[in-house]
Amino acid sequence: METYRAIMVTGRGGPEVLETVTLPLRAPGPGEVRLAVRATGAGGTDLTMRRGRYAFAPPYPFVPGYEALGDVEALGAGVEGVHVGDRVAALVVHGGYAEKIVLPASAVVGVPAGLDDGEAVALILNYVTAYQAIHRSAGVKRGQTALVTGASGGVGTALLELLRLEGVRTIGAASPGRHGIVRELGATPIDSRGAPIGESVRRLVPDGVDVAFDTLGGGFVTECVRATRRGGTVVGIGFSGTTRNGVPRRFGVLHTLMSVFVGARLRGRRGTFYGITYSYRKNPGPFREDLAALFSLLAEHKIAPRLAARLPLLAAREASELLERGGVEGKIVHLA
Repeated sequence: METYRAIMVTGRGGPEVLETVTLPLRAPGPGEVRLAVRATGAGGTDLTMRRGRYAFAPPYPFVPGYEALGDVEALGAGVEGVHVGDRVAALVVHGGYAEKIVLPASAVVGVPAGLDDGEAVALILNYVTAYQAIHRSAGVKRGQTALVTGASGGVGTALLELLRLEGVRTIGAASPGRHGIVRELGATPIDSRGAPIGESVRRLVPDGVDVAFDTLGGGFVTECVRATRRGGTVVGIGFSGTTRNGVPRRFGVLHTLMSVFVGARLRGRRGTFYGITYSYRKNPGPFREDLAALFSLLAEHKIAPRLAARLPLLAAREASELLERGGVEGKIVHLA
């Protein structure tokens, strides 16, 4: 029997619940393909899944890994448009921390030749999130102003880079030690933990920004509302600012959603929340289009994903420990 190795989350807990296991290799079914995985990524959702509160995680035990990039090595019956040997990428939500993965052929997007595996896999979650929040949720226009909280994180740096590409004047809220990164990506830094963000933004843009992107949640949403002009847009993206030991606190999540959908509108702003997995499962078409567009931008050297670390494919514990220590700048990627 053929087998492959994978990382398994065996139950709720810390990095110790991540175990390397050997699993039986299965042939792809009708409409499926099997990949030899070349790369996956790590992020805050891995901690949330391991701690036990993530809406899209399966029951324990399961193989984590939100994104996957690999070579097609086997096709199921009826698969068209995908060929053995193609290098492809997919948003898988779980299953990426493995040497092999079987998934629907309809889920994969071709990866252009010449792209670095680490940079390409970094686009699947962080950059598509940023791209869709900018273009599909906020409808940002050239010449506008924007605020990004959590500006030095994986999604935050992607937002800064893509907003600069769109000709948007951007303010990035981050801790002082990371203001250099914000400047490198073309944004004006402000302290995320000092004076209230709303006040700091209004010193730079007295009428308020046109759009605010909040990657943290909780009280940061309220500050984004204050920083945004009347008639502007506040886009909630994440809950990392509401977590304790990697798990979003229920009150913090509720506060975030209420601030986005009720608080913003009561103050004359348009509030919306973006979630990549919900959006993808509702309609995968825009994801496929936008990931392909991002691959083109990468091939044209118009974007350059910031990679915090390149680790071996199955080094999940090391990535988890880095994330739990905090201060990760950019994306952790795993490479075969």
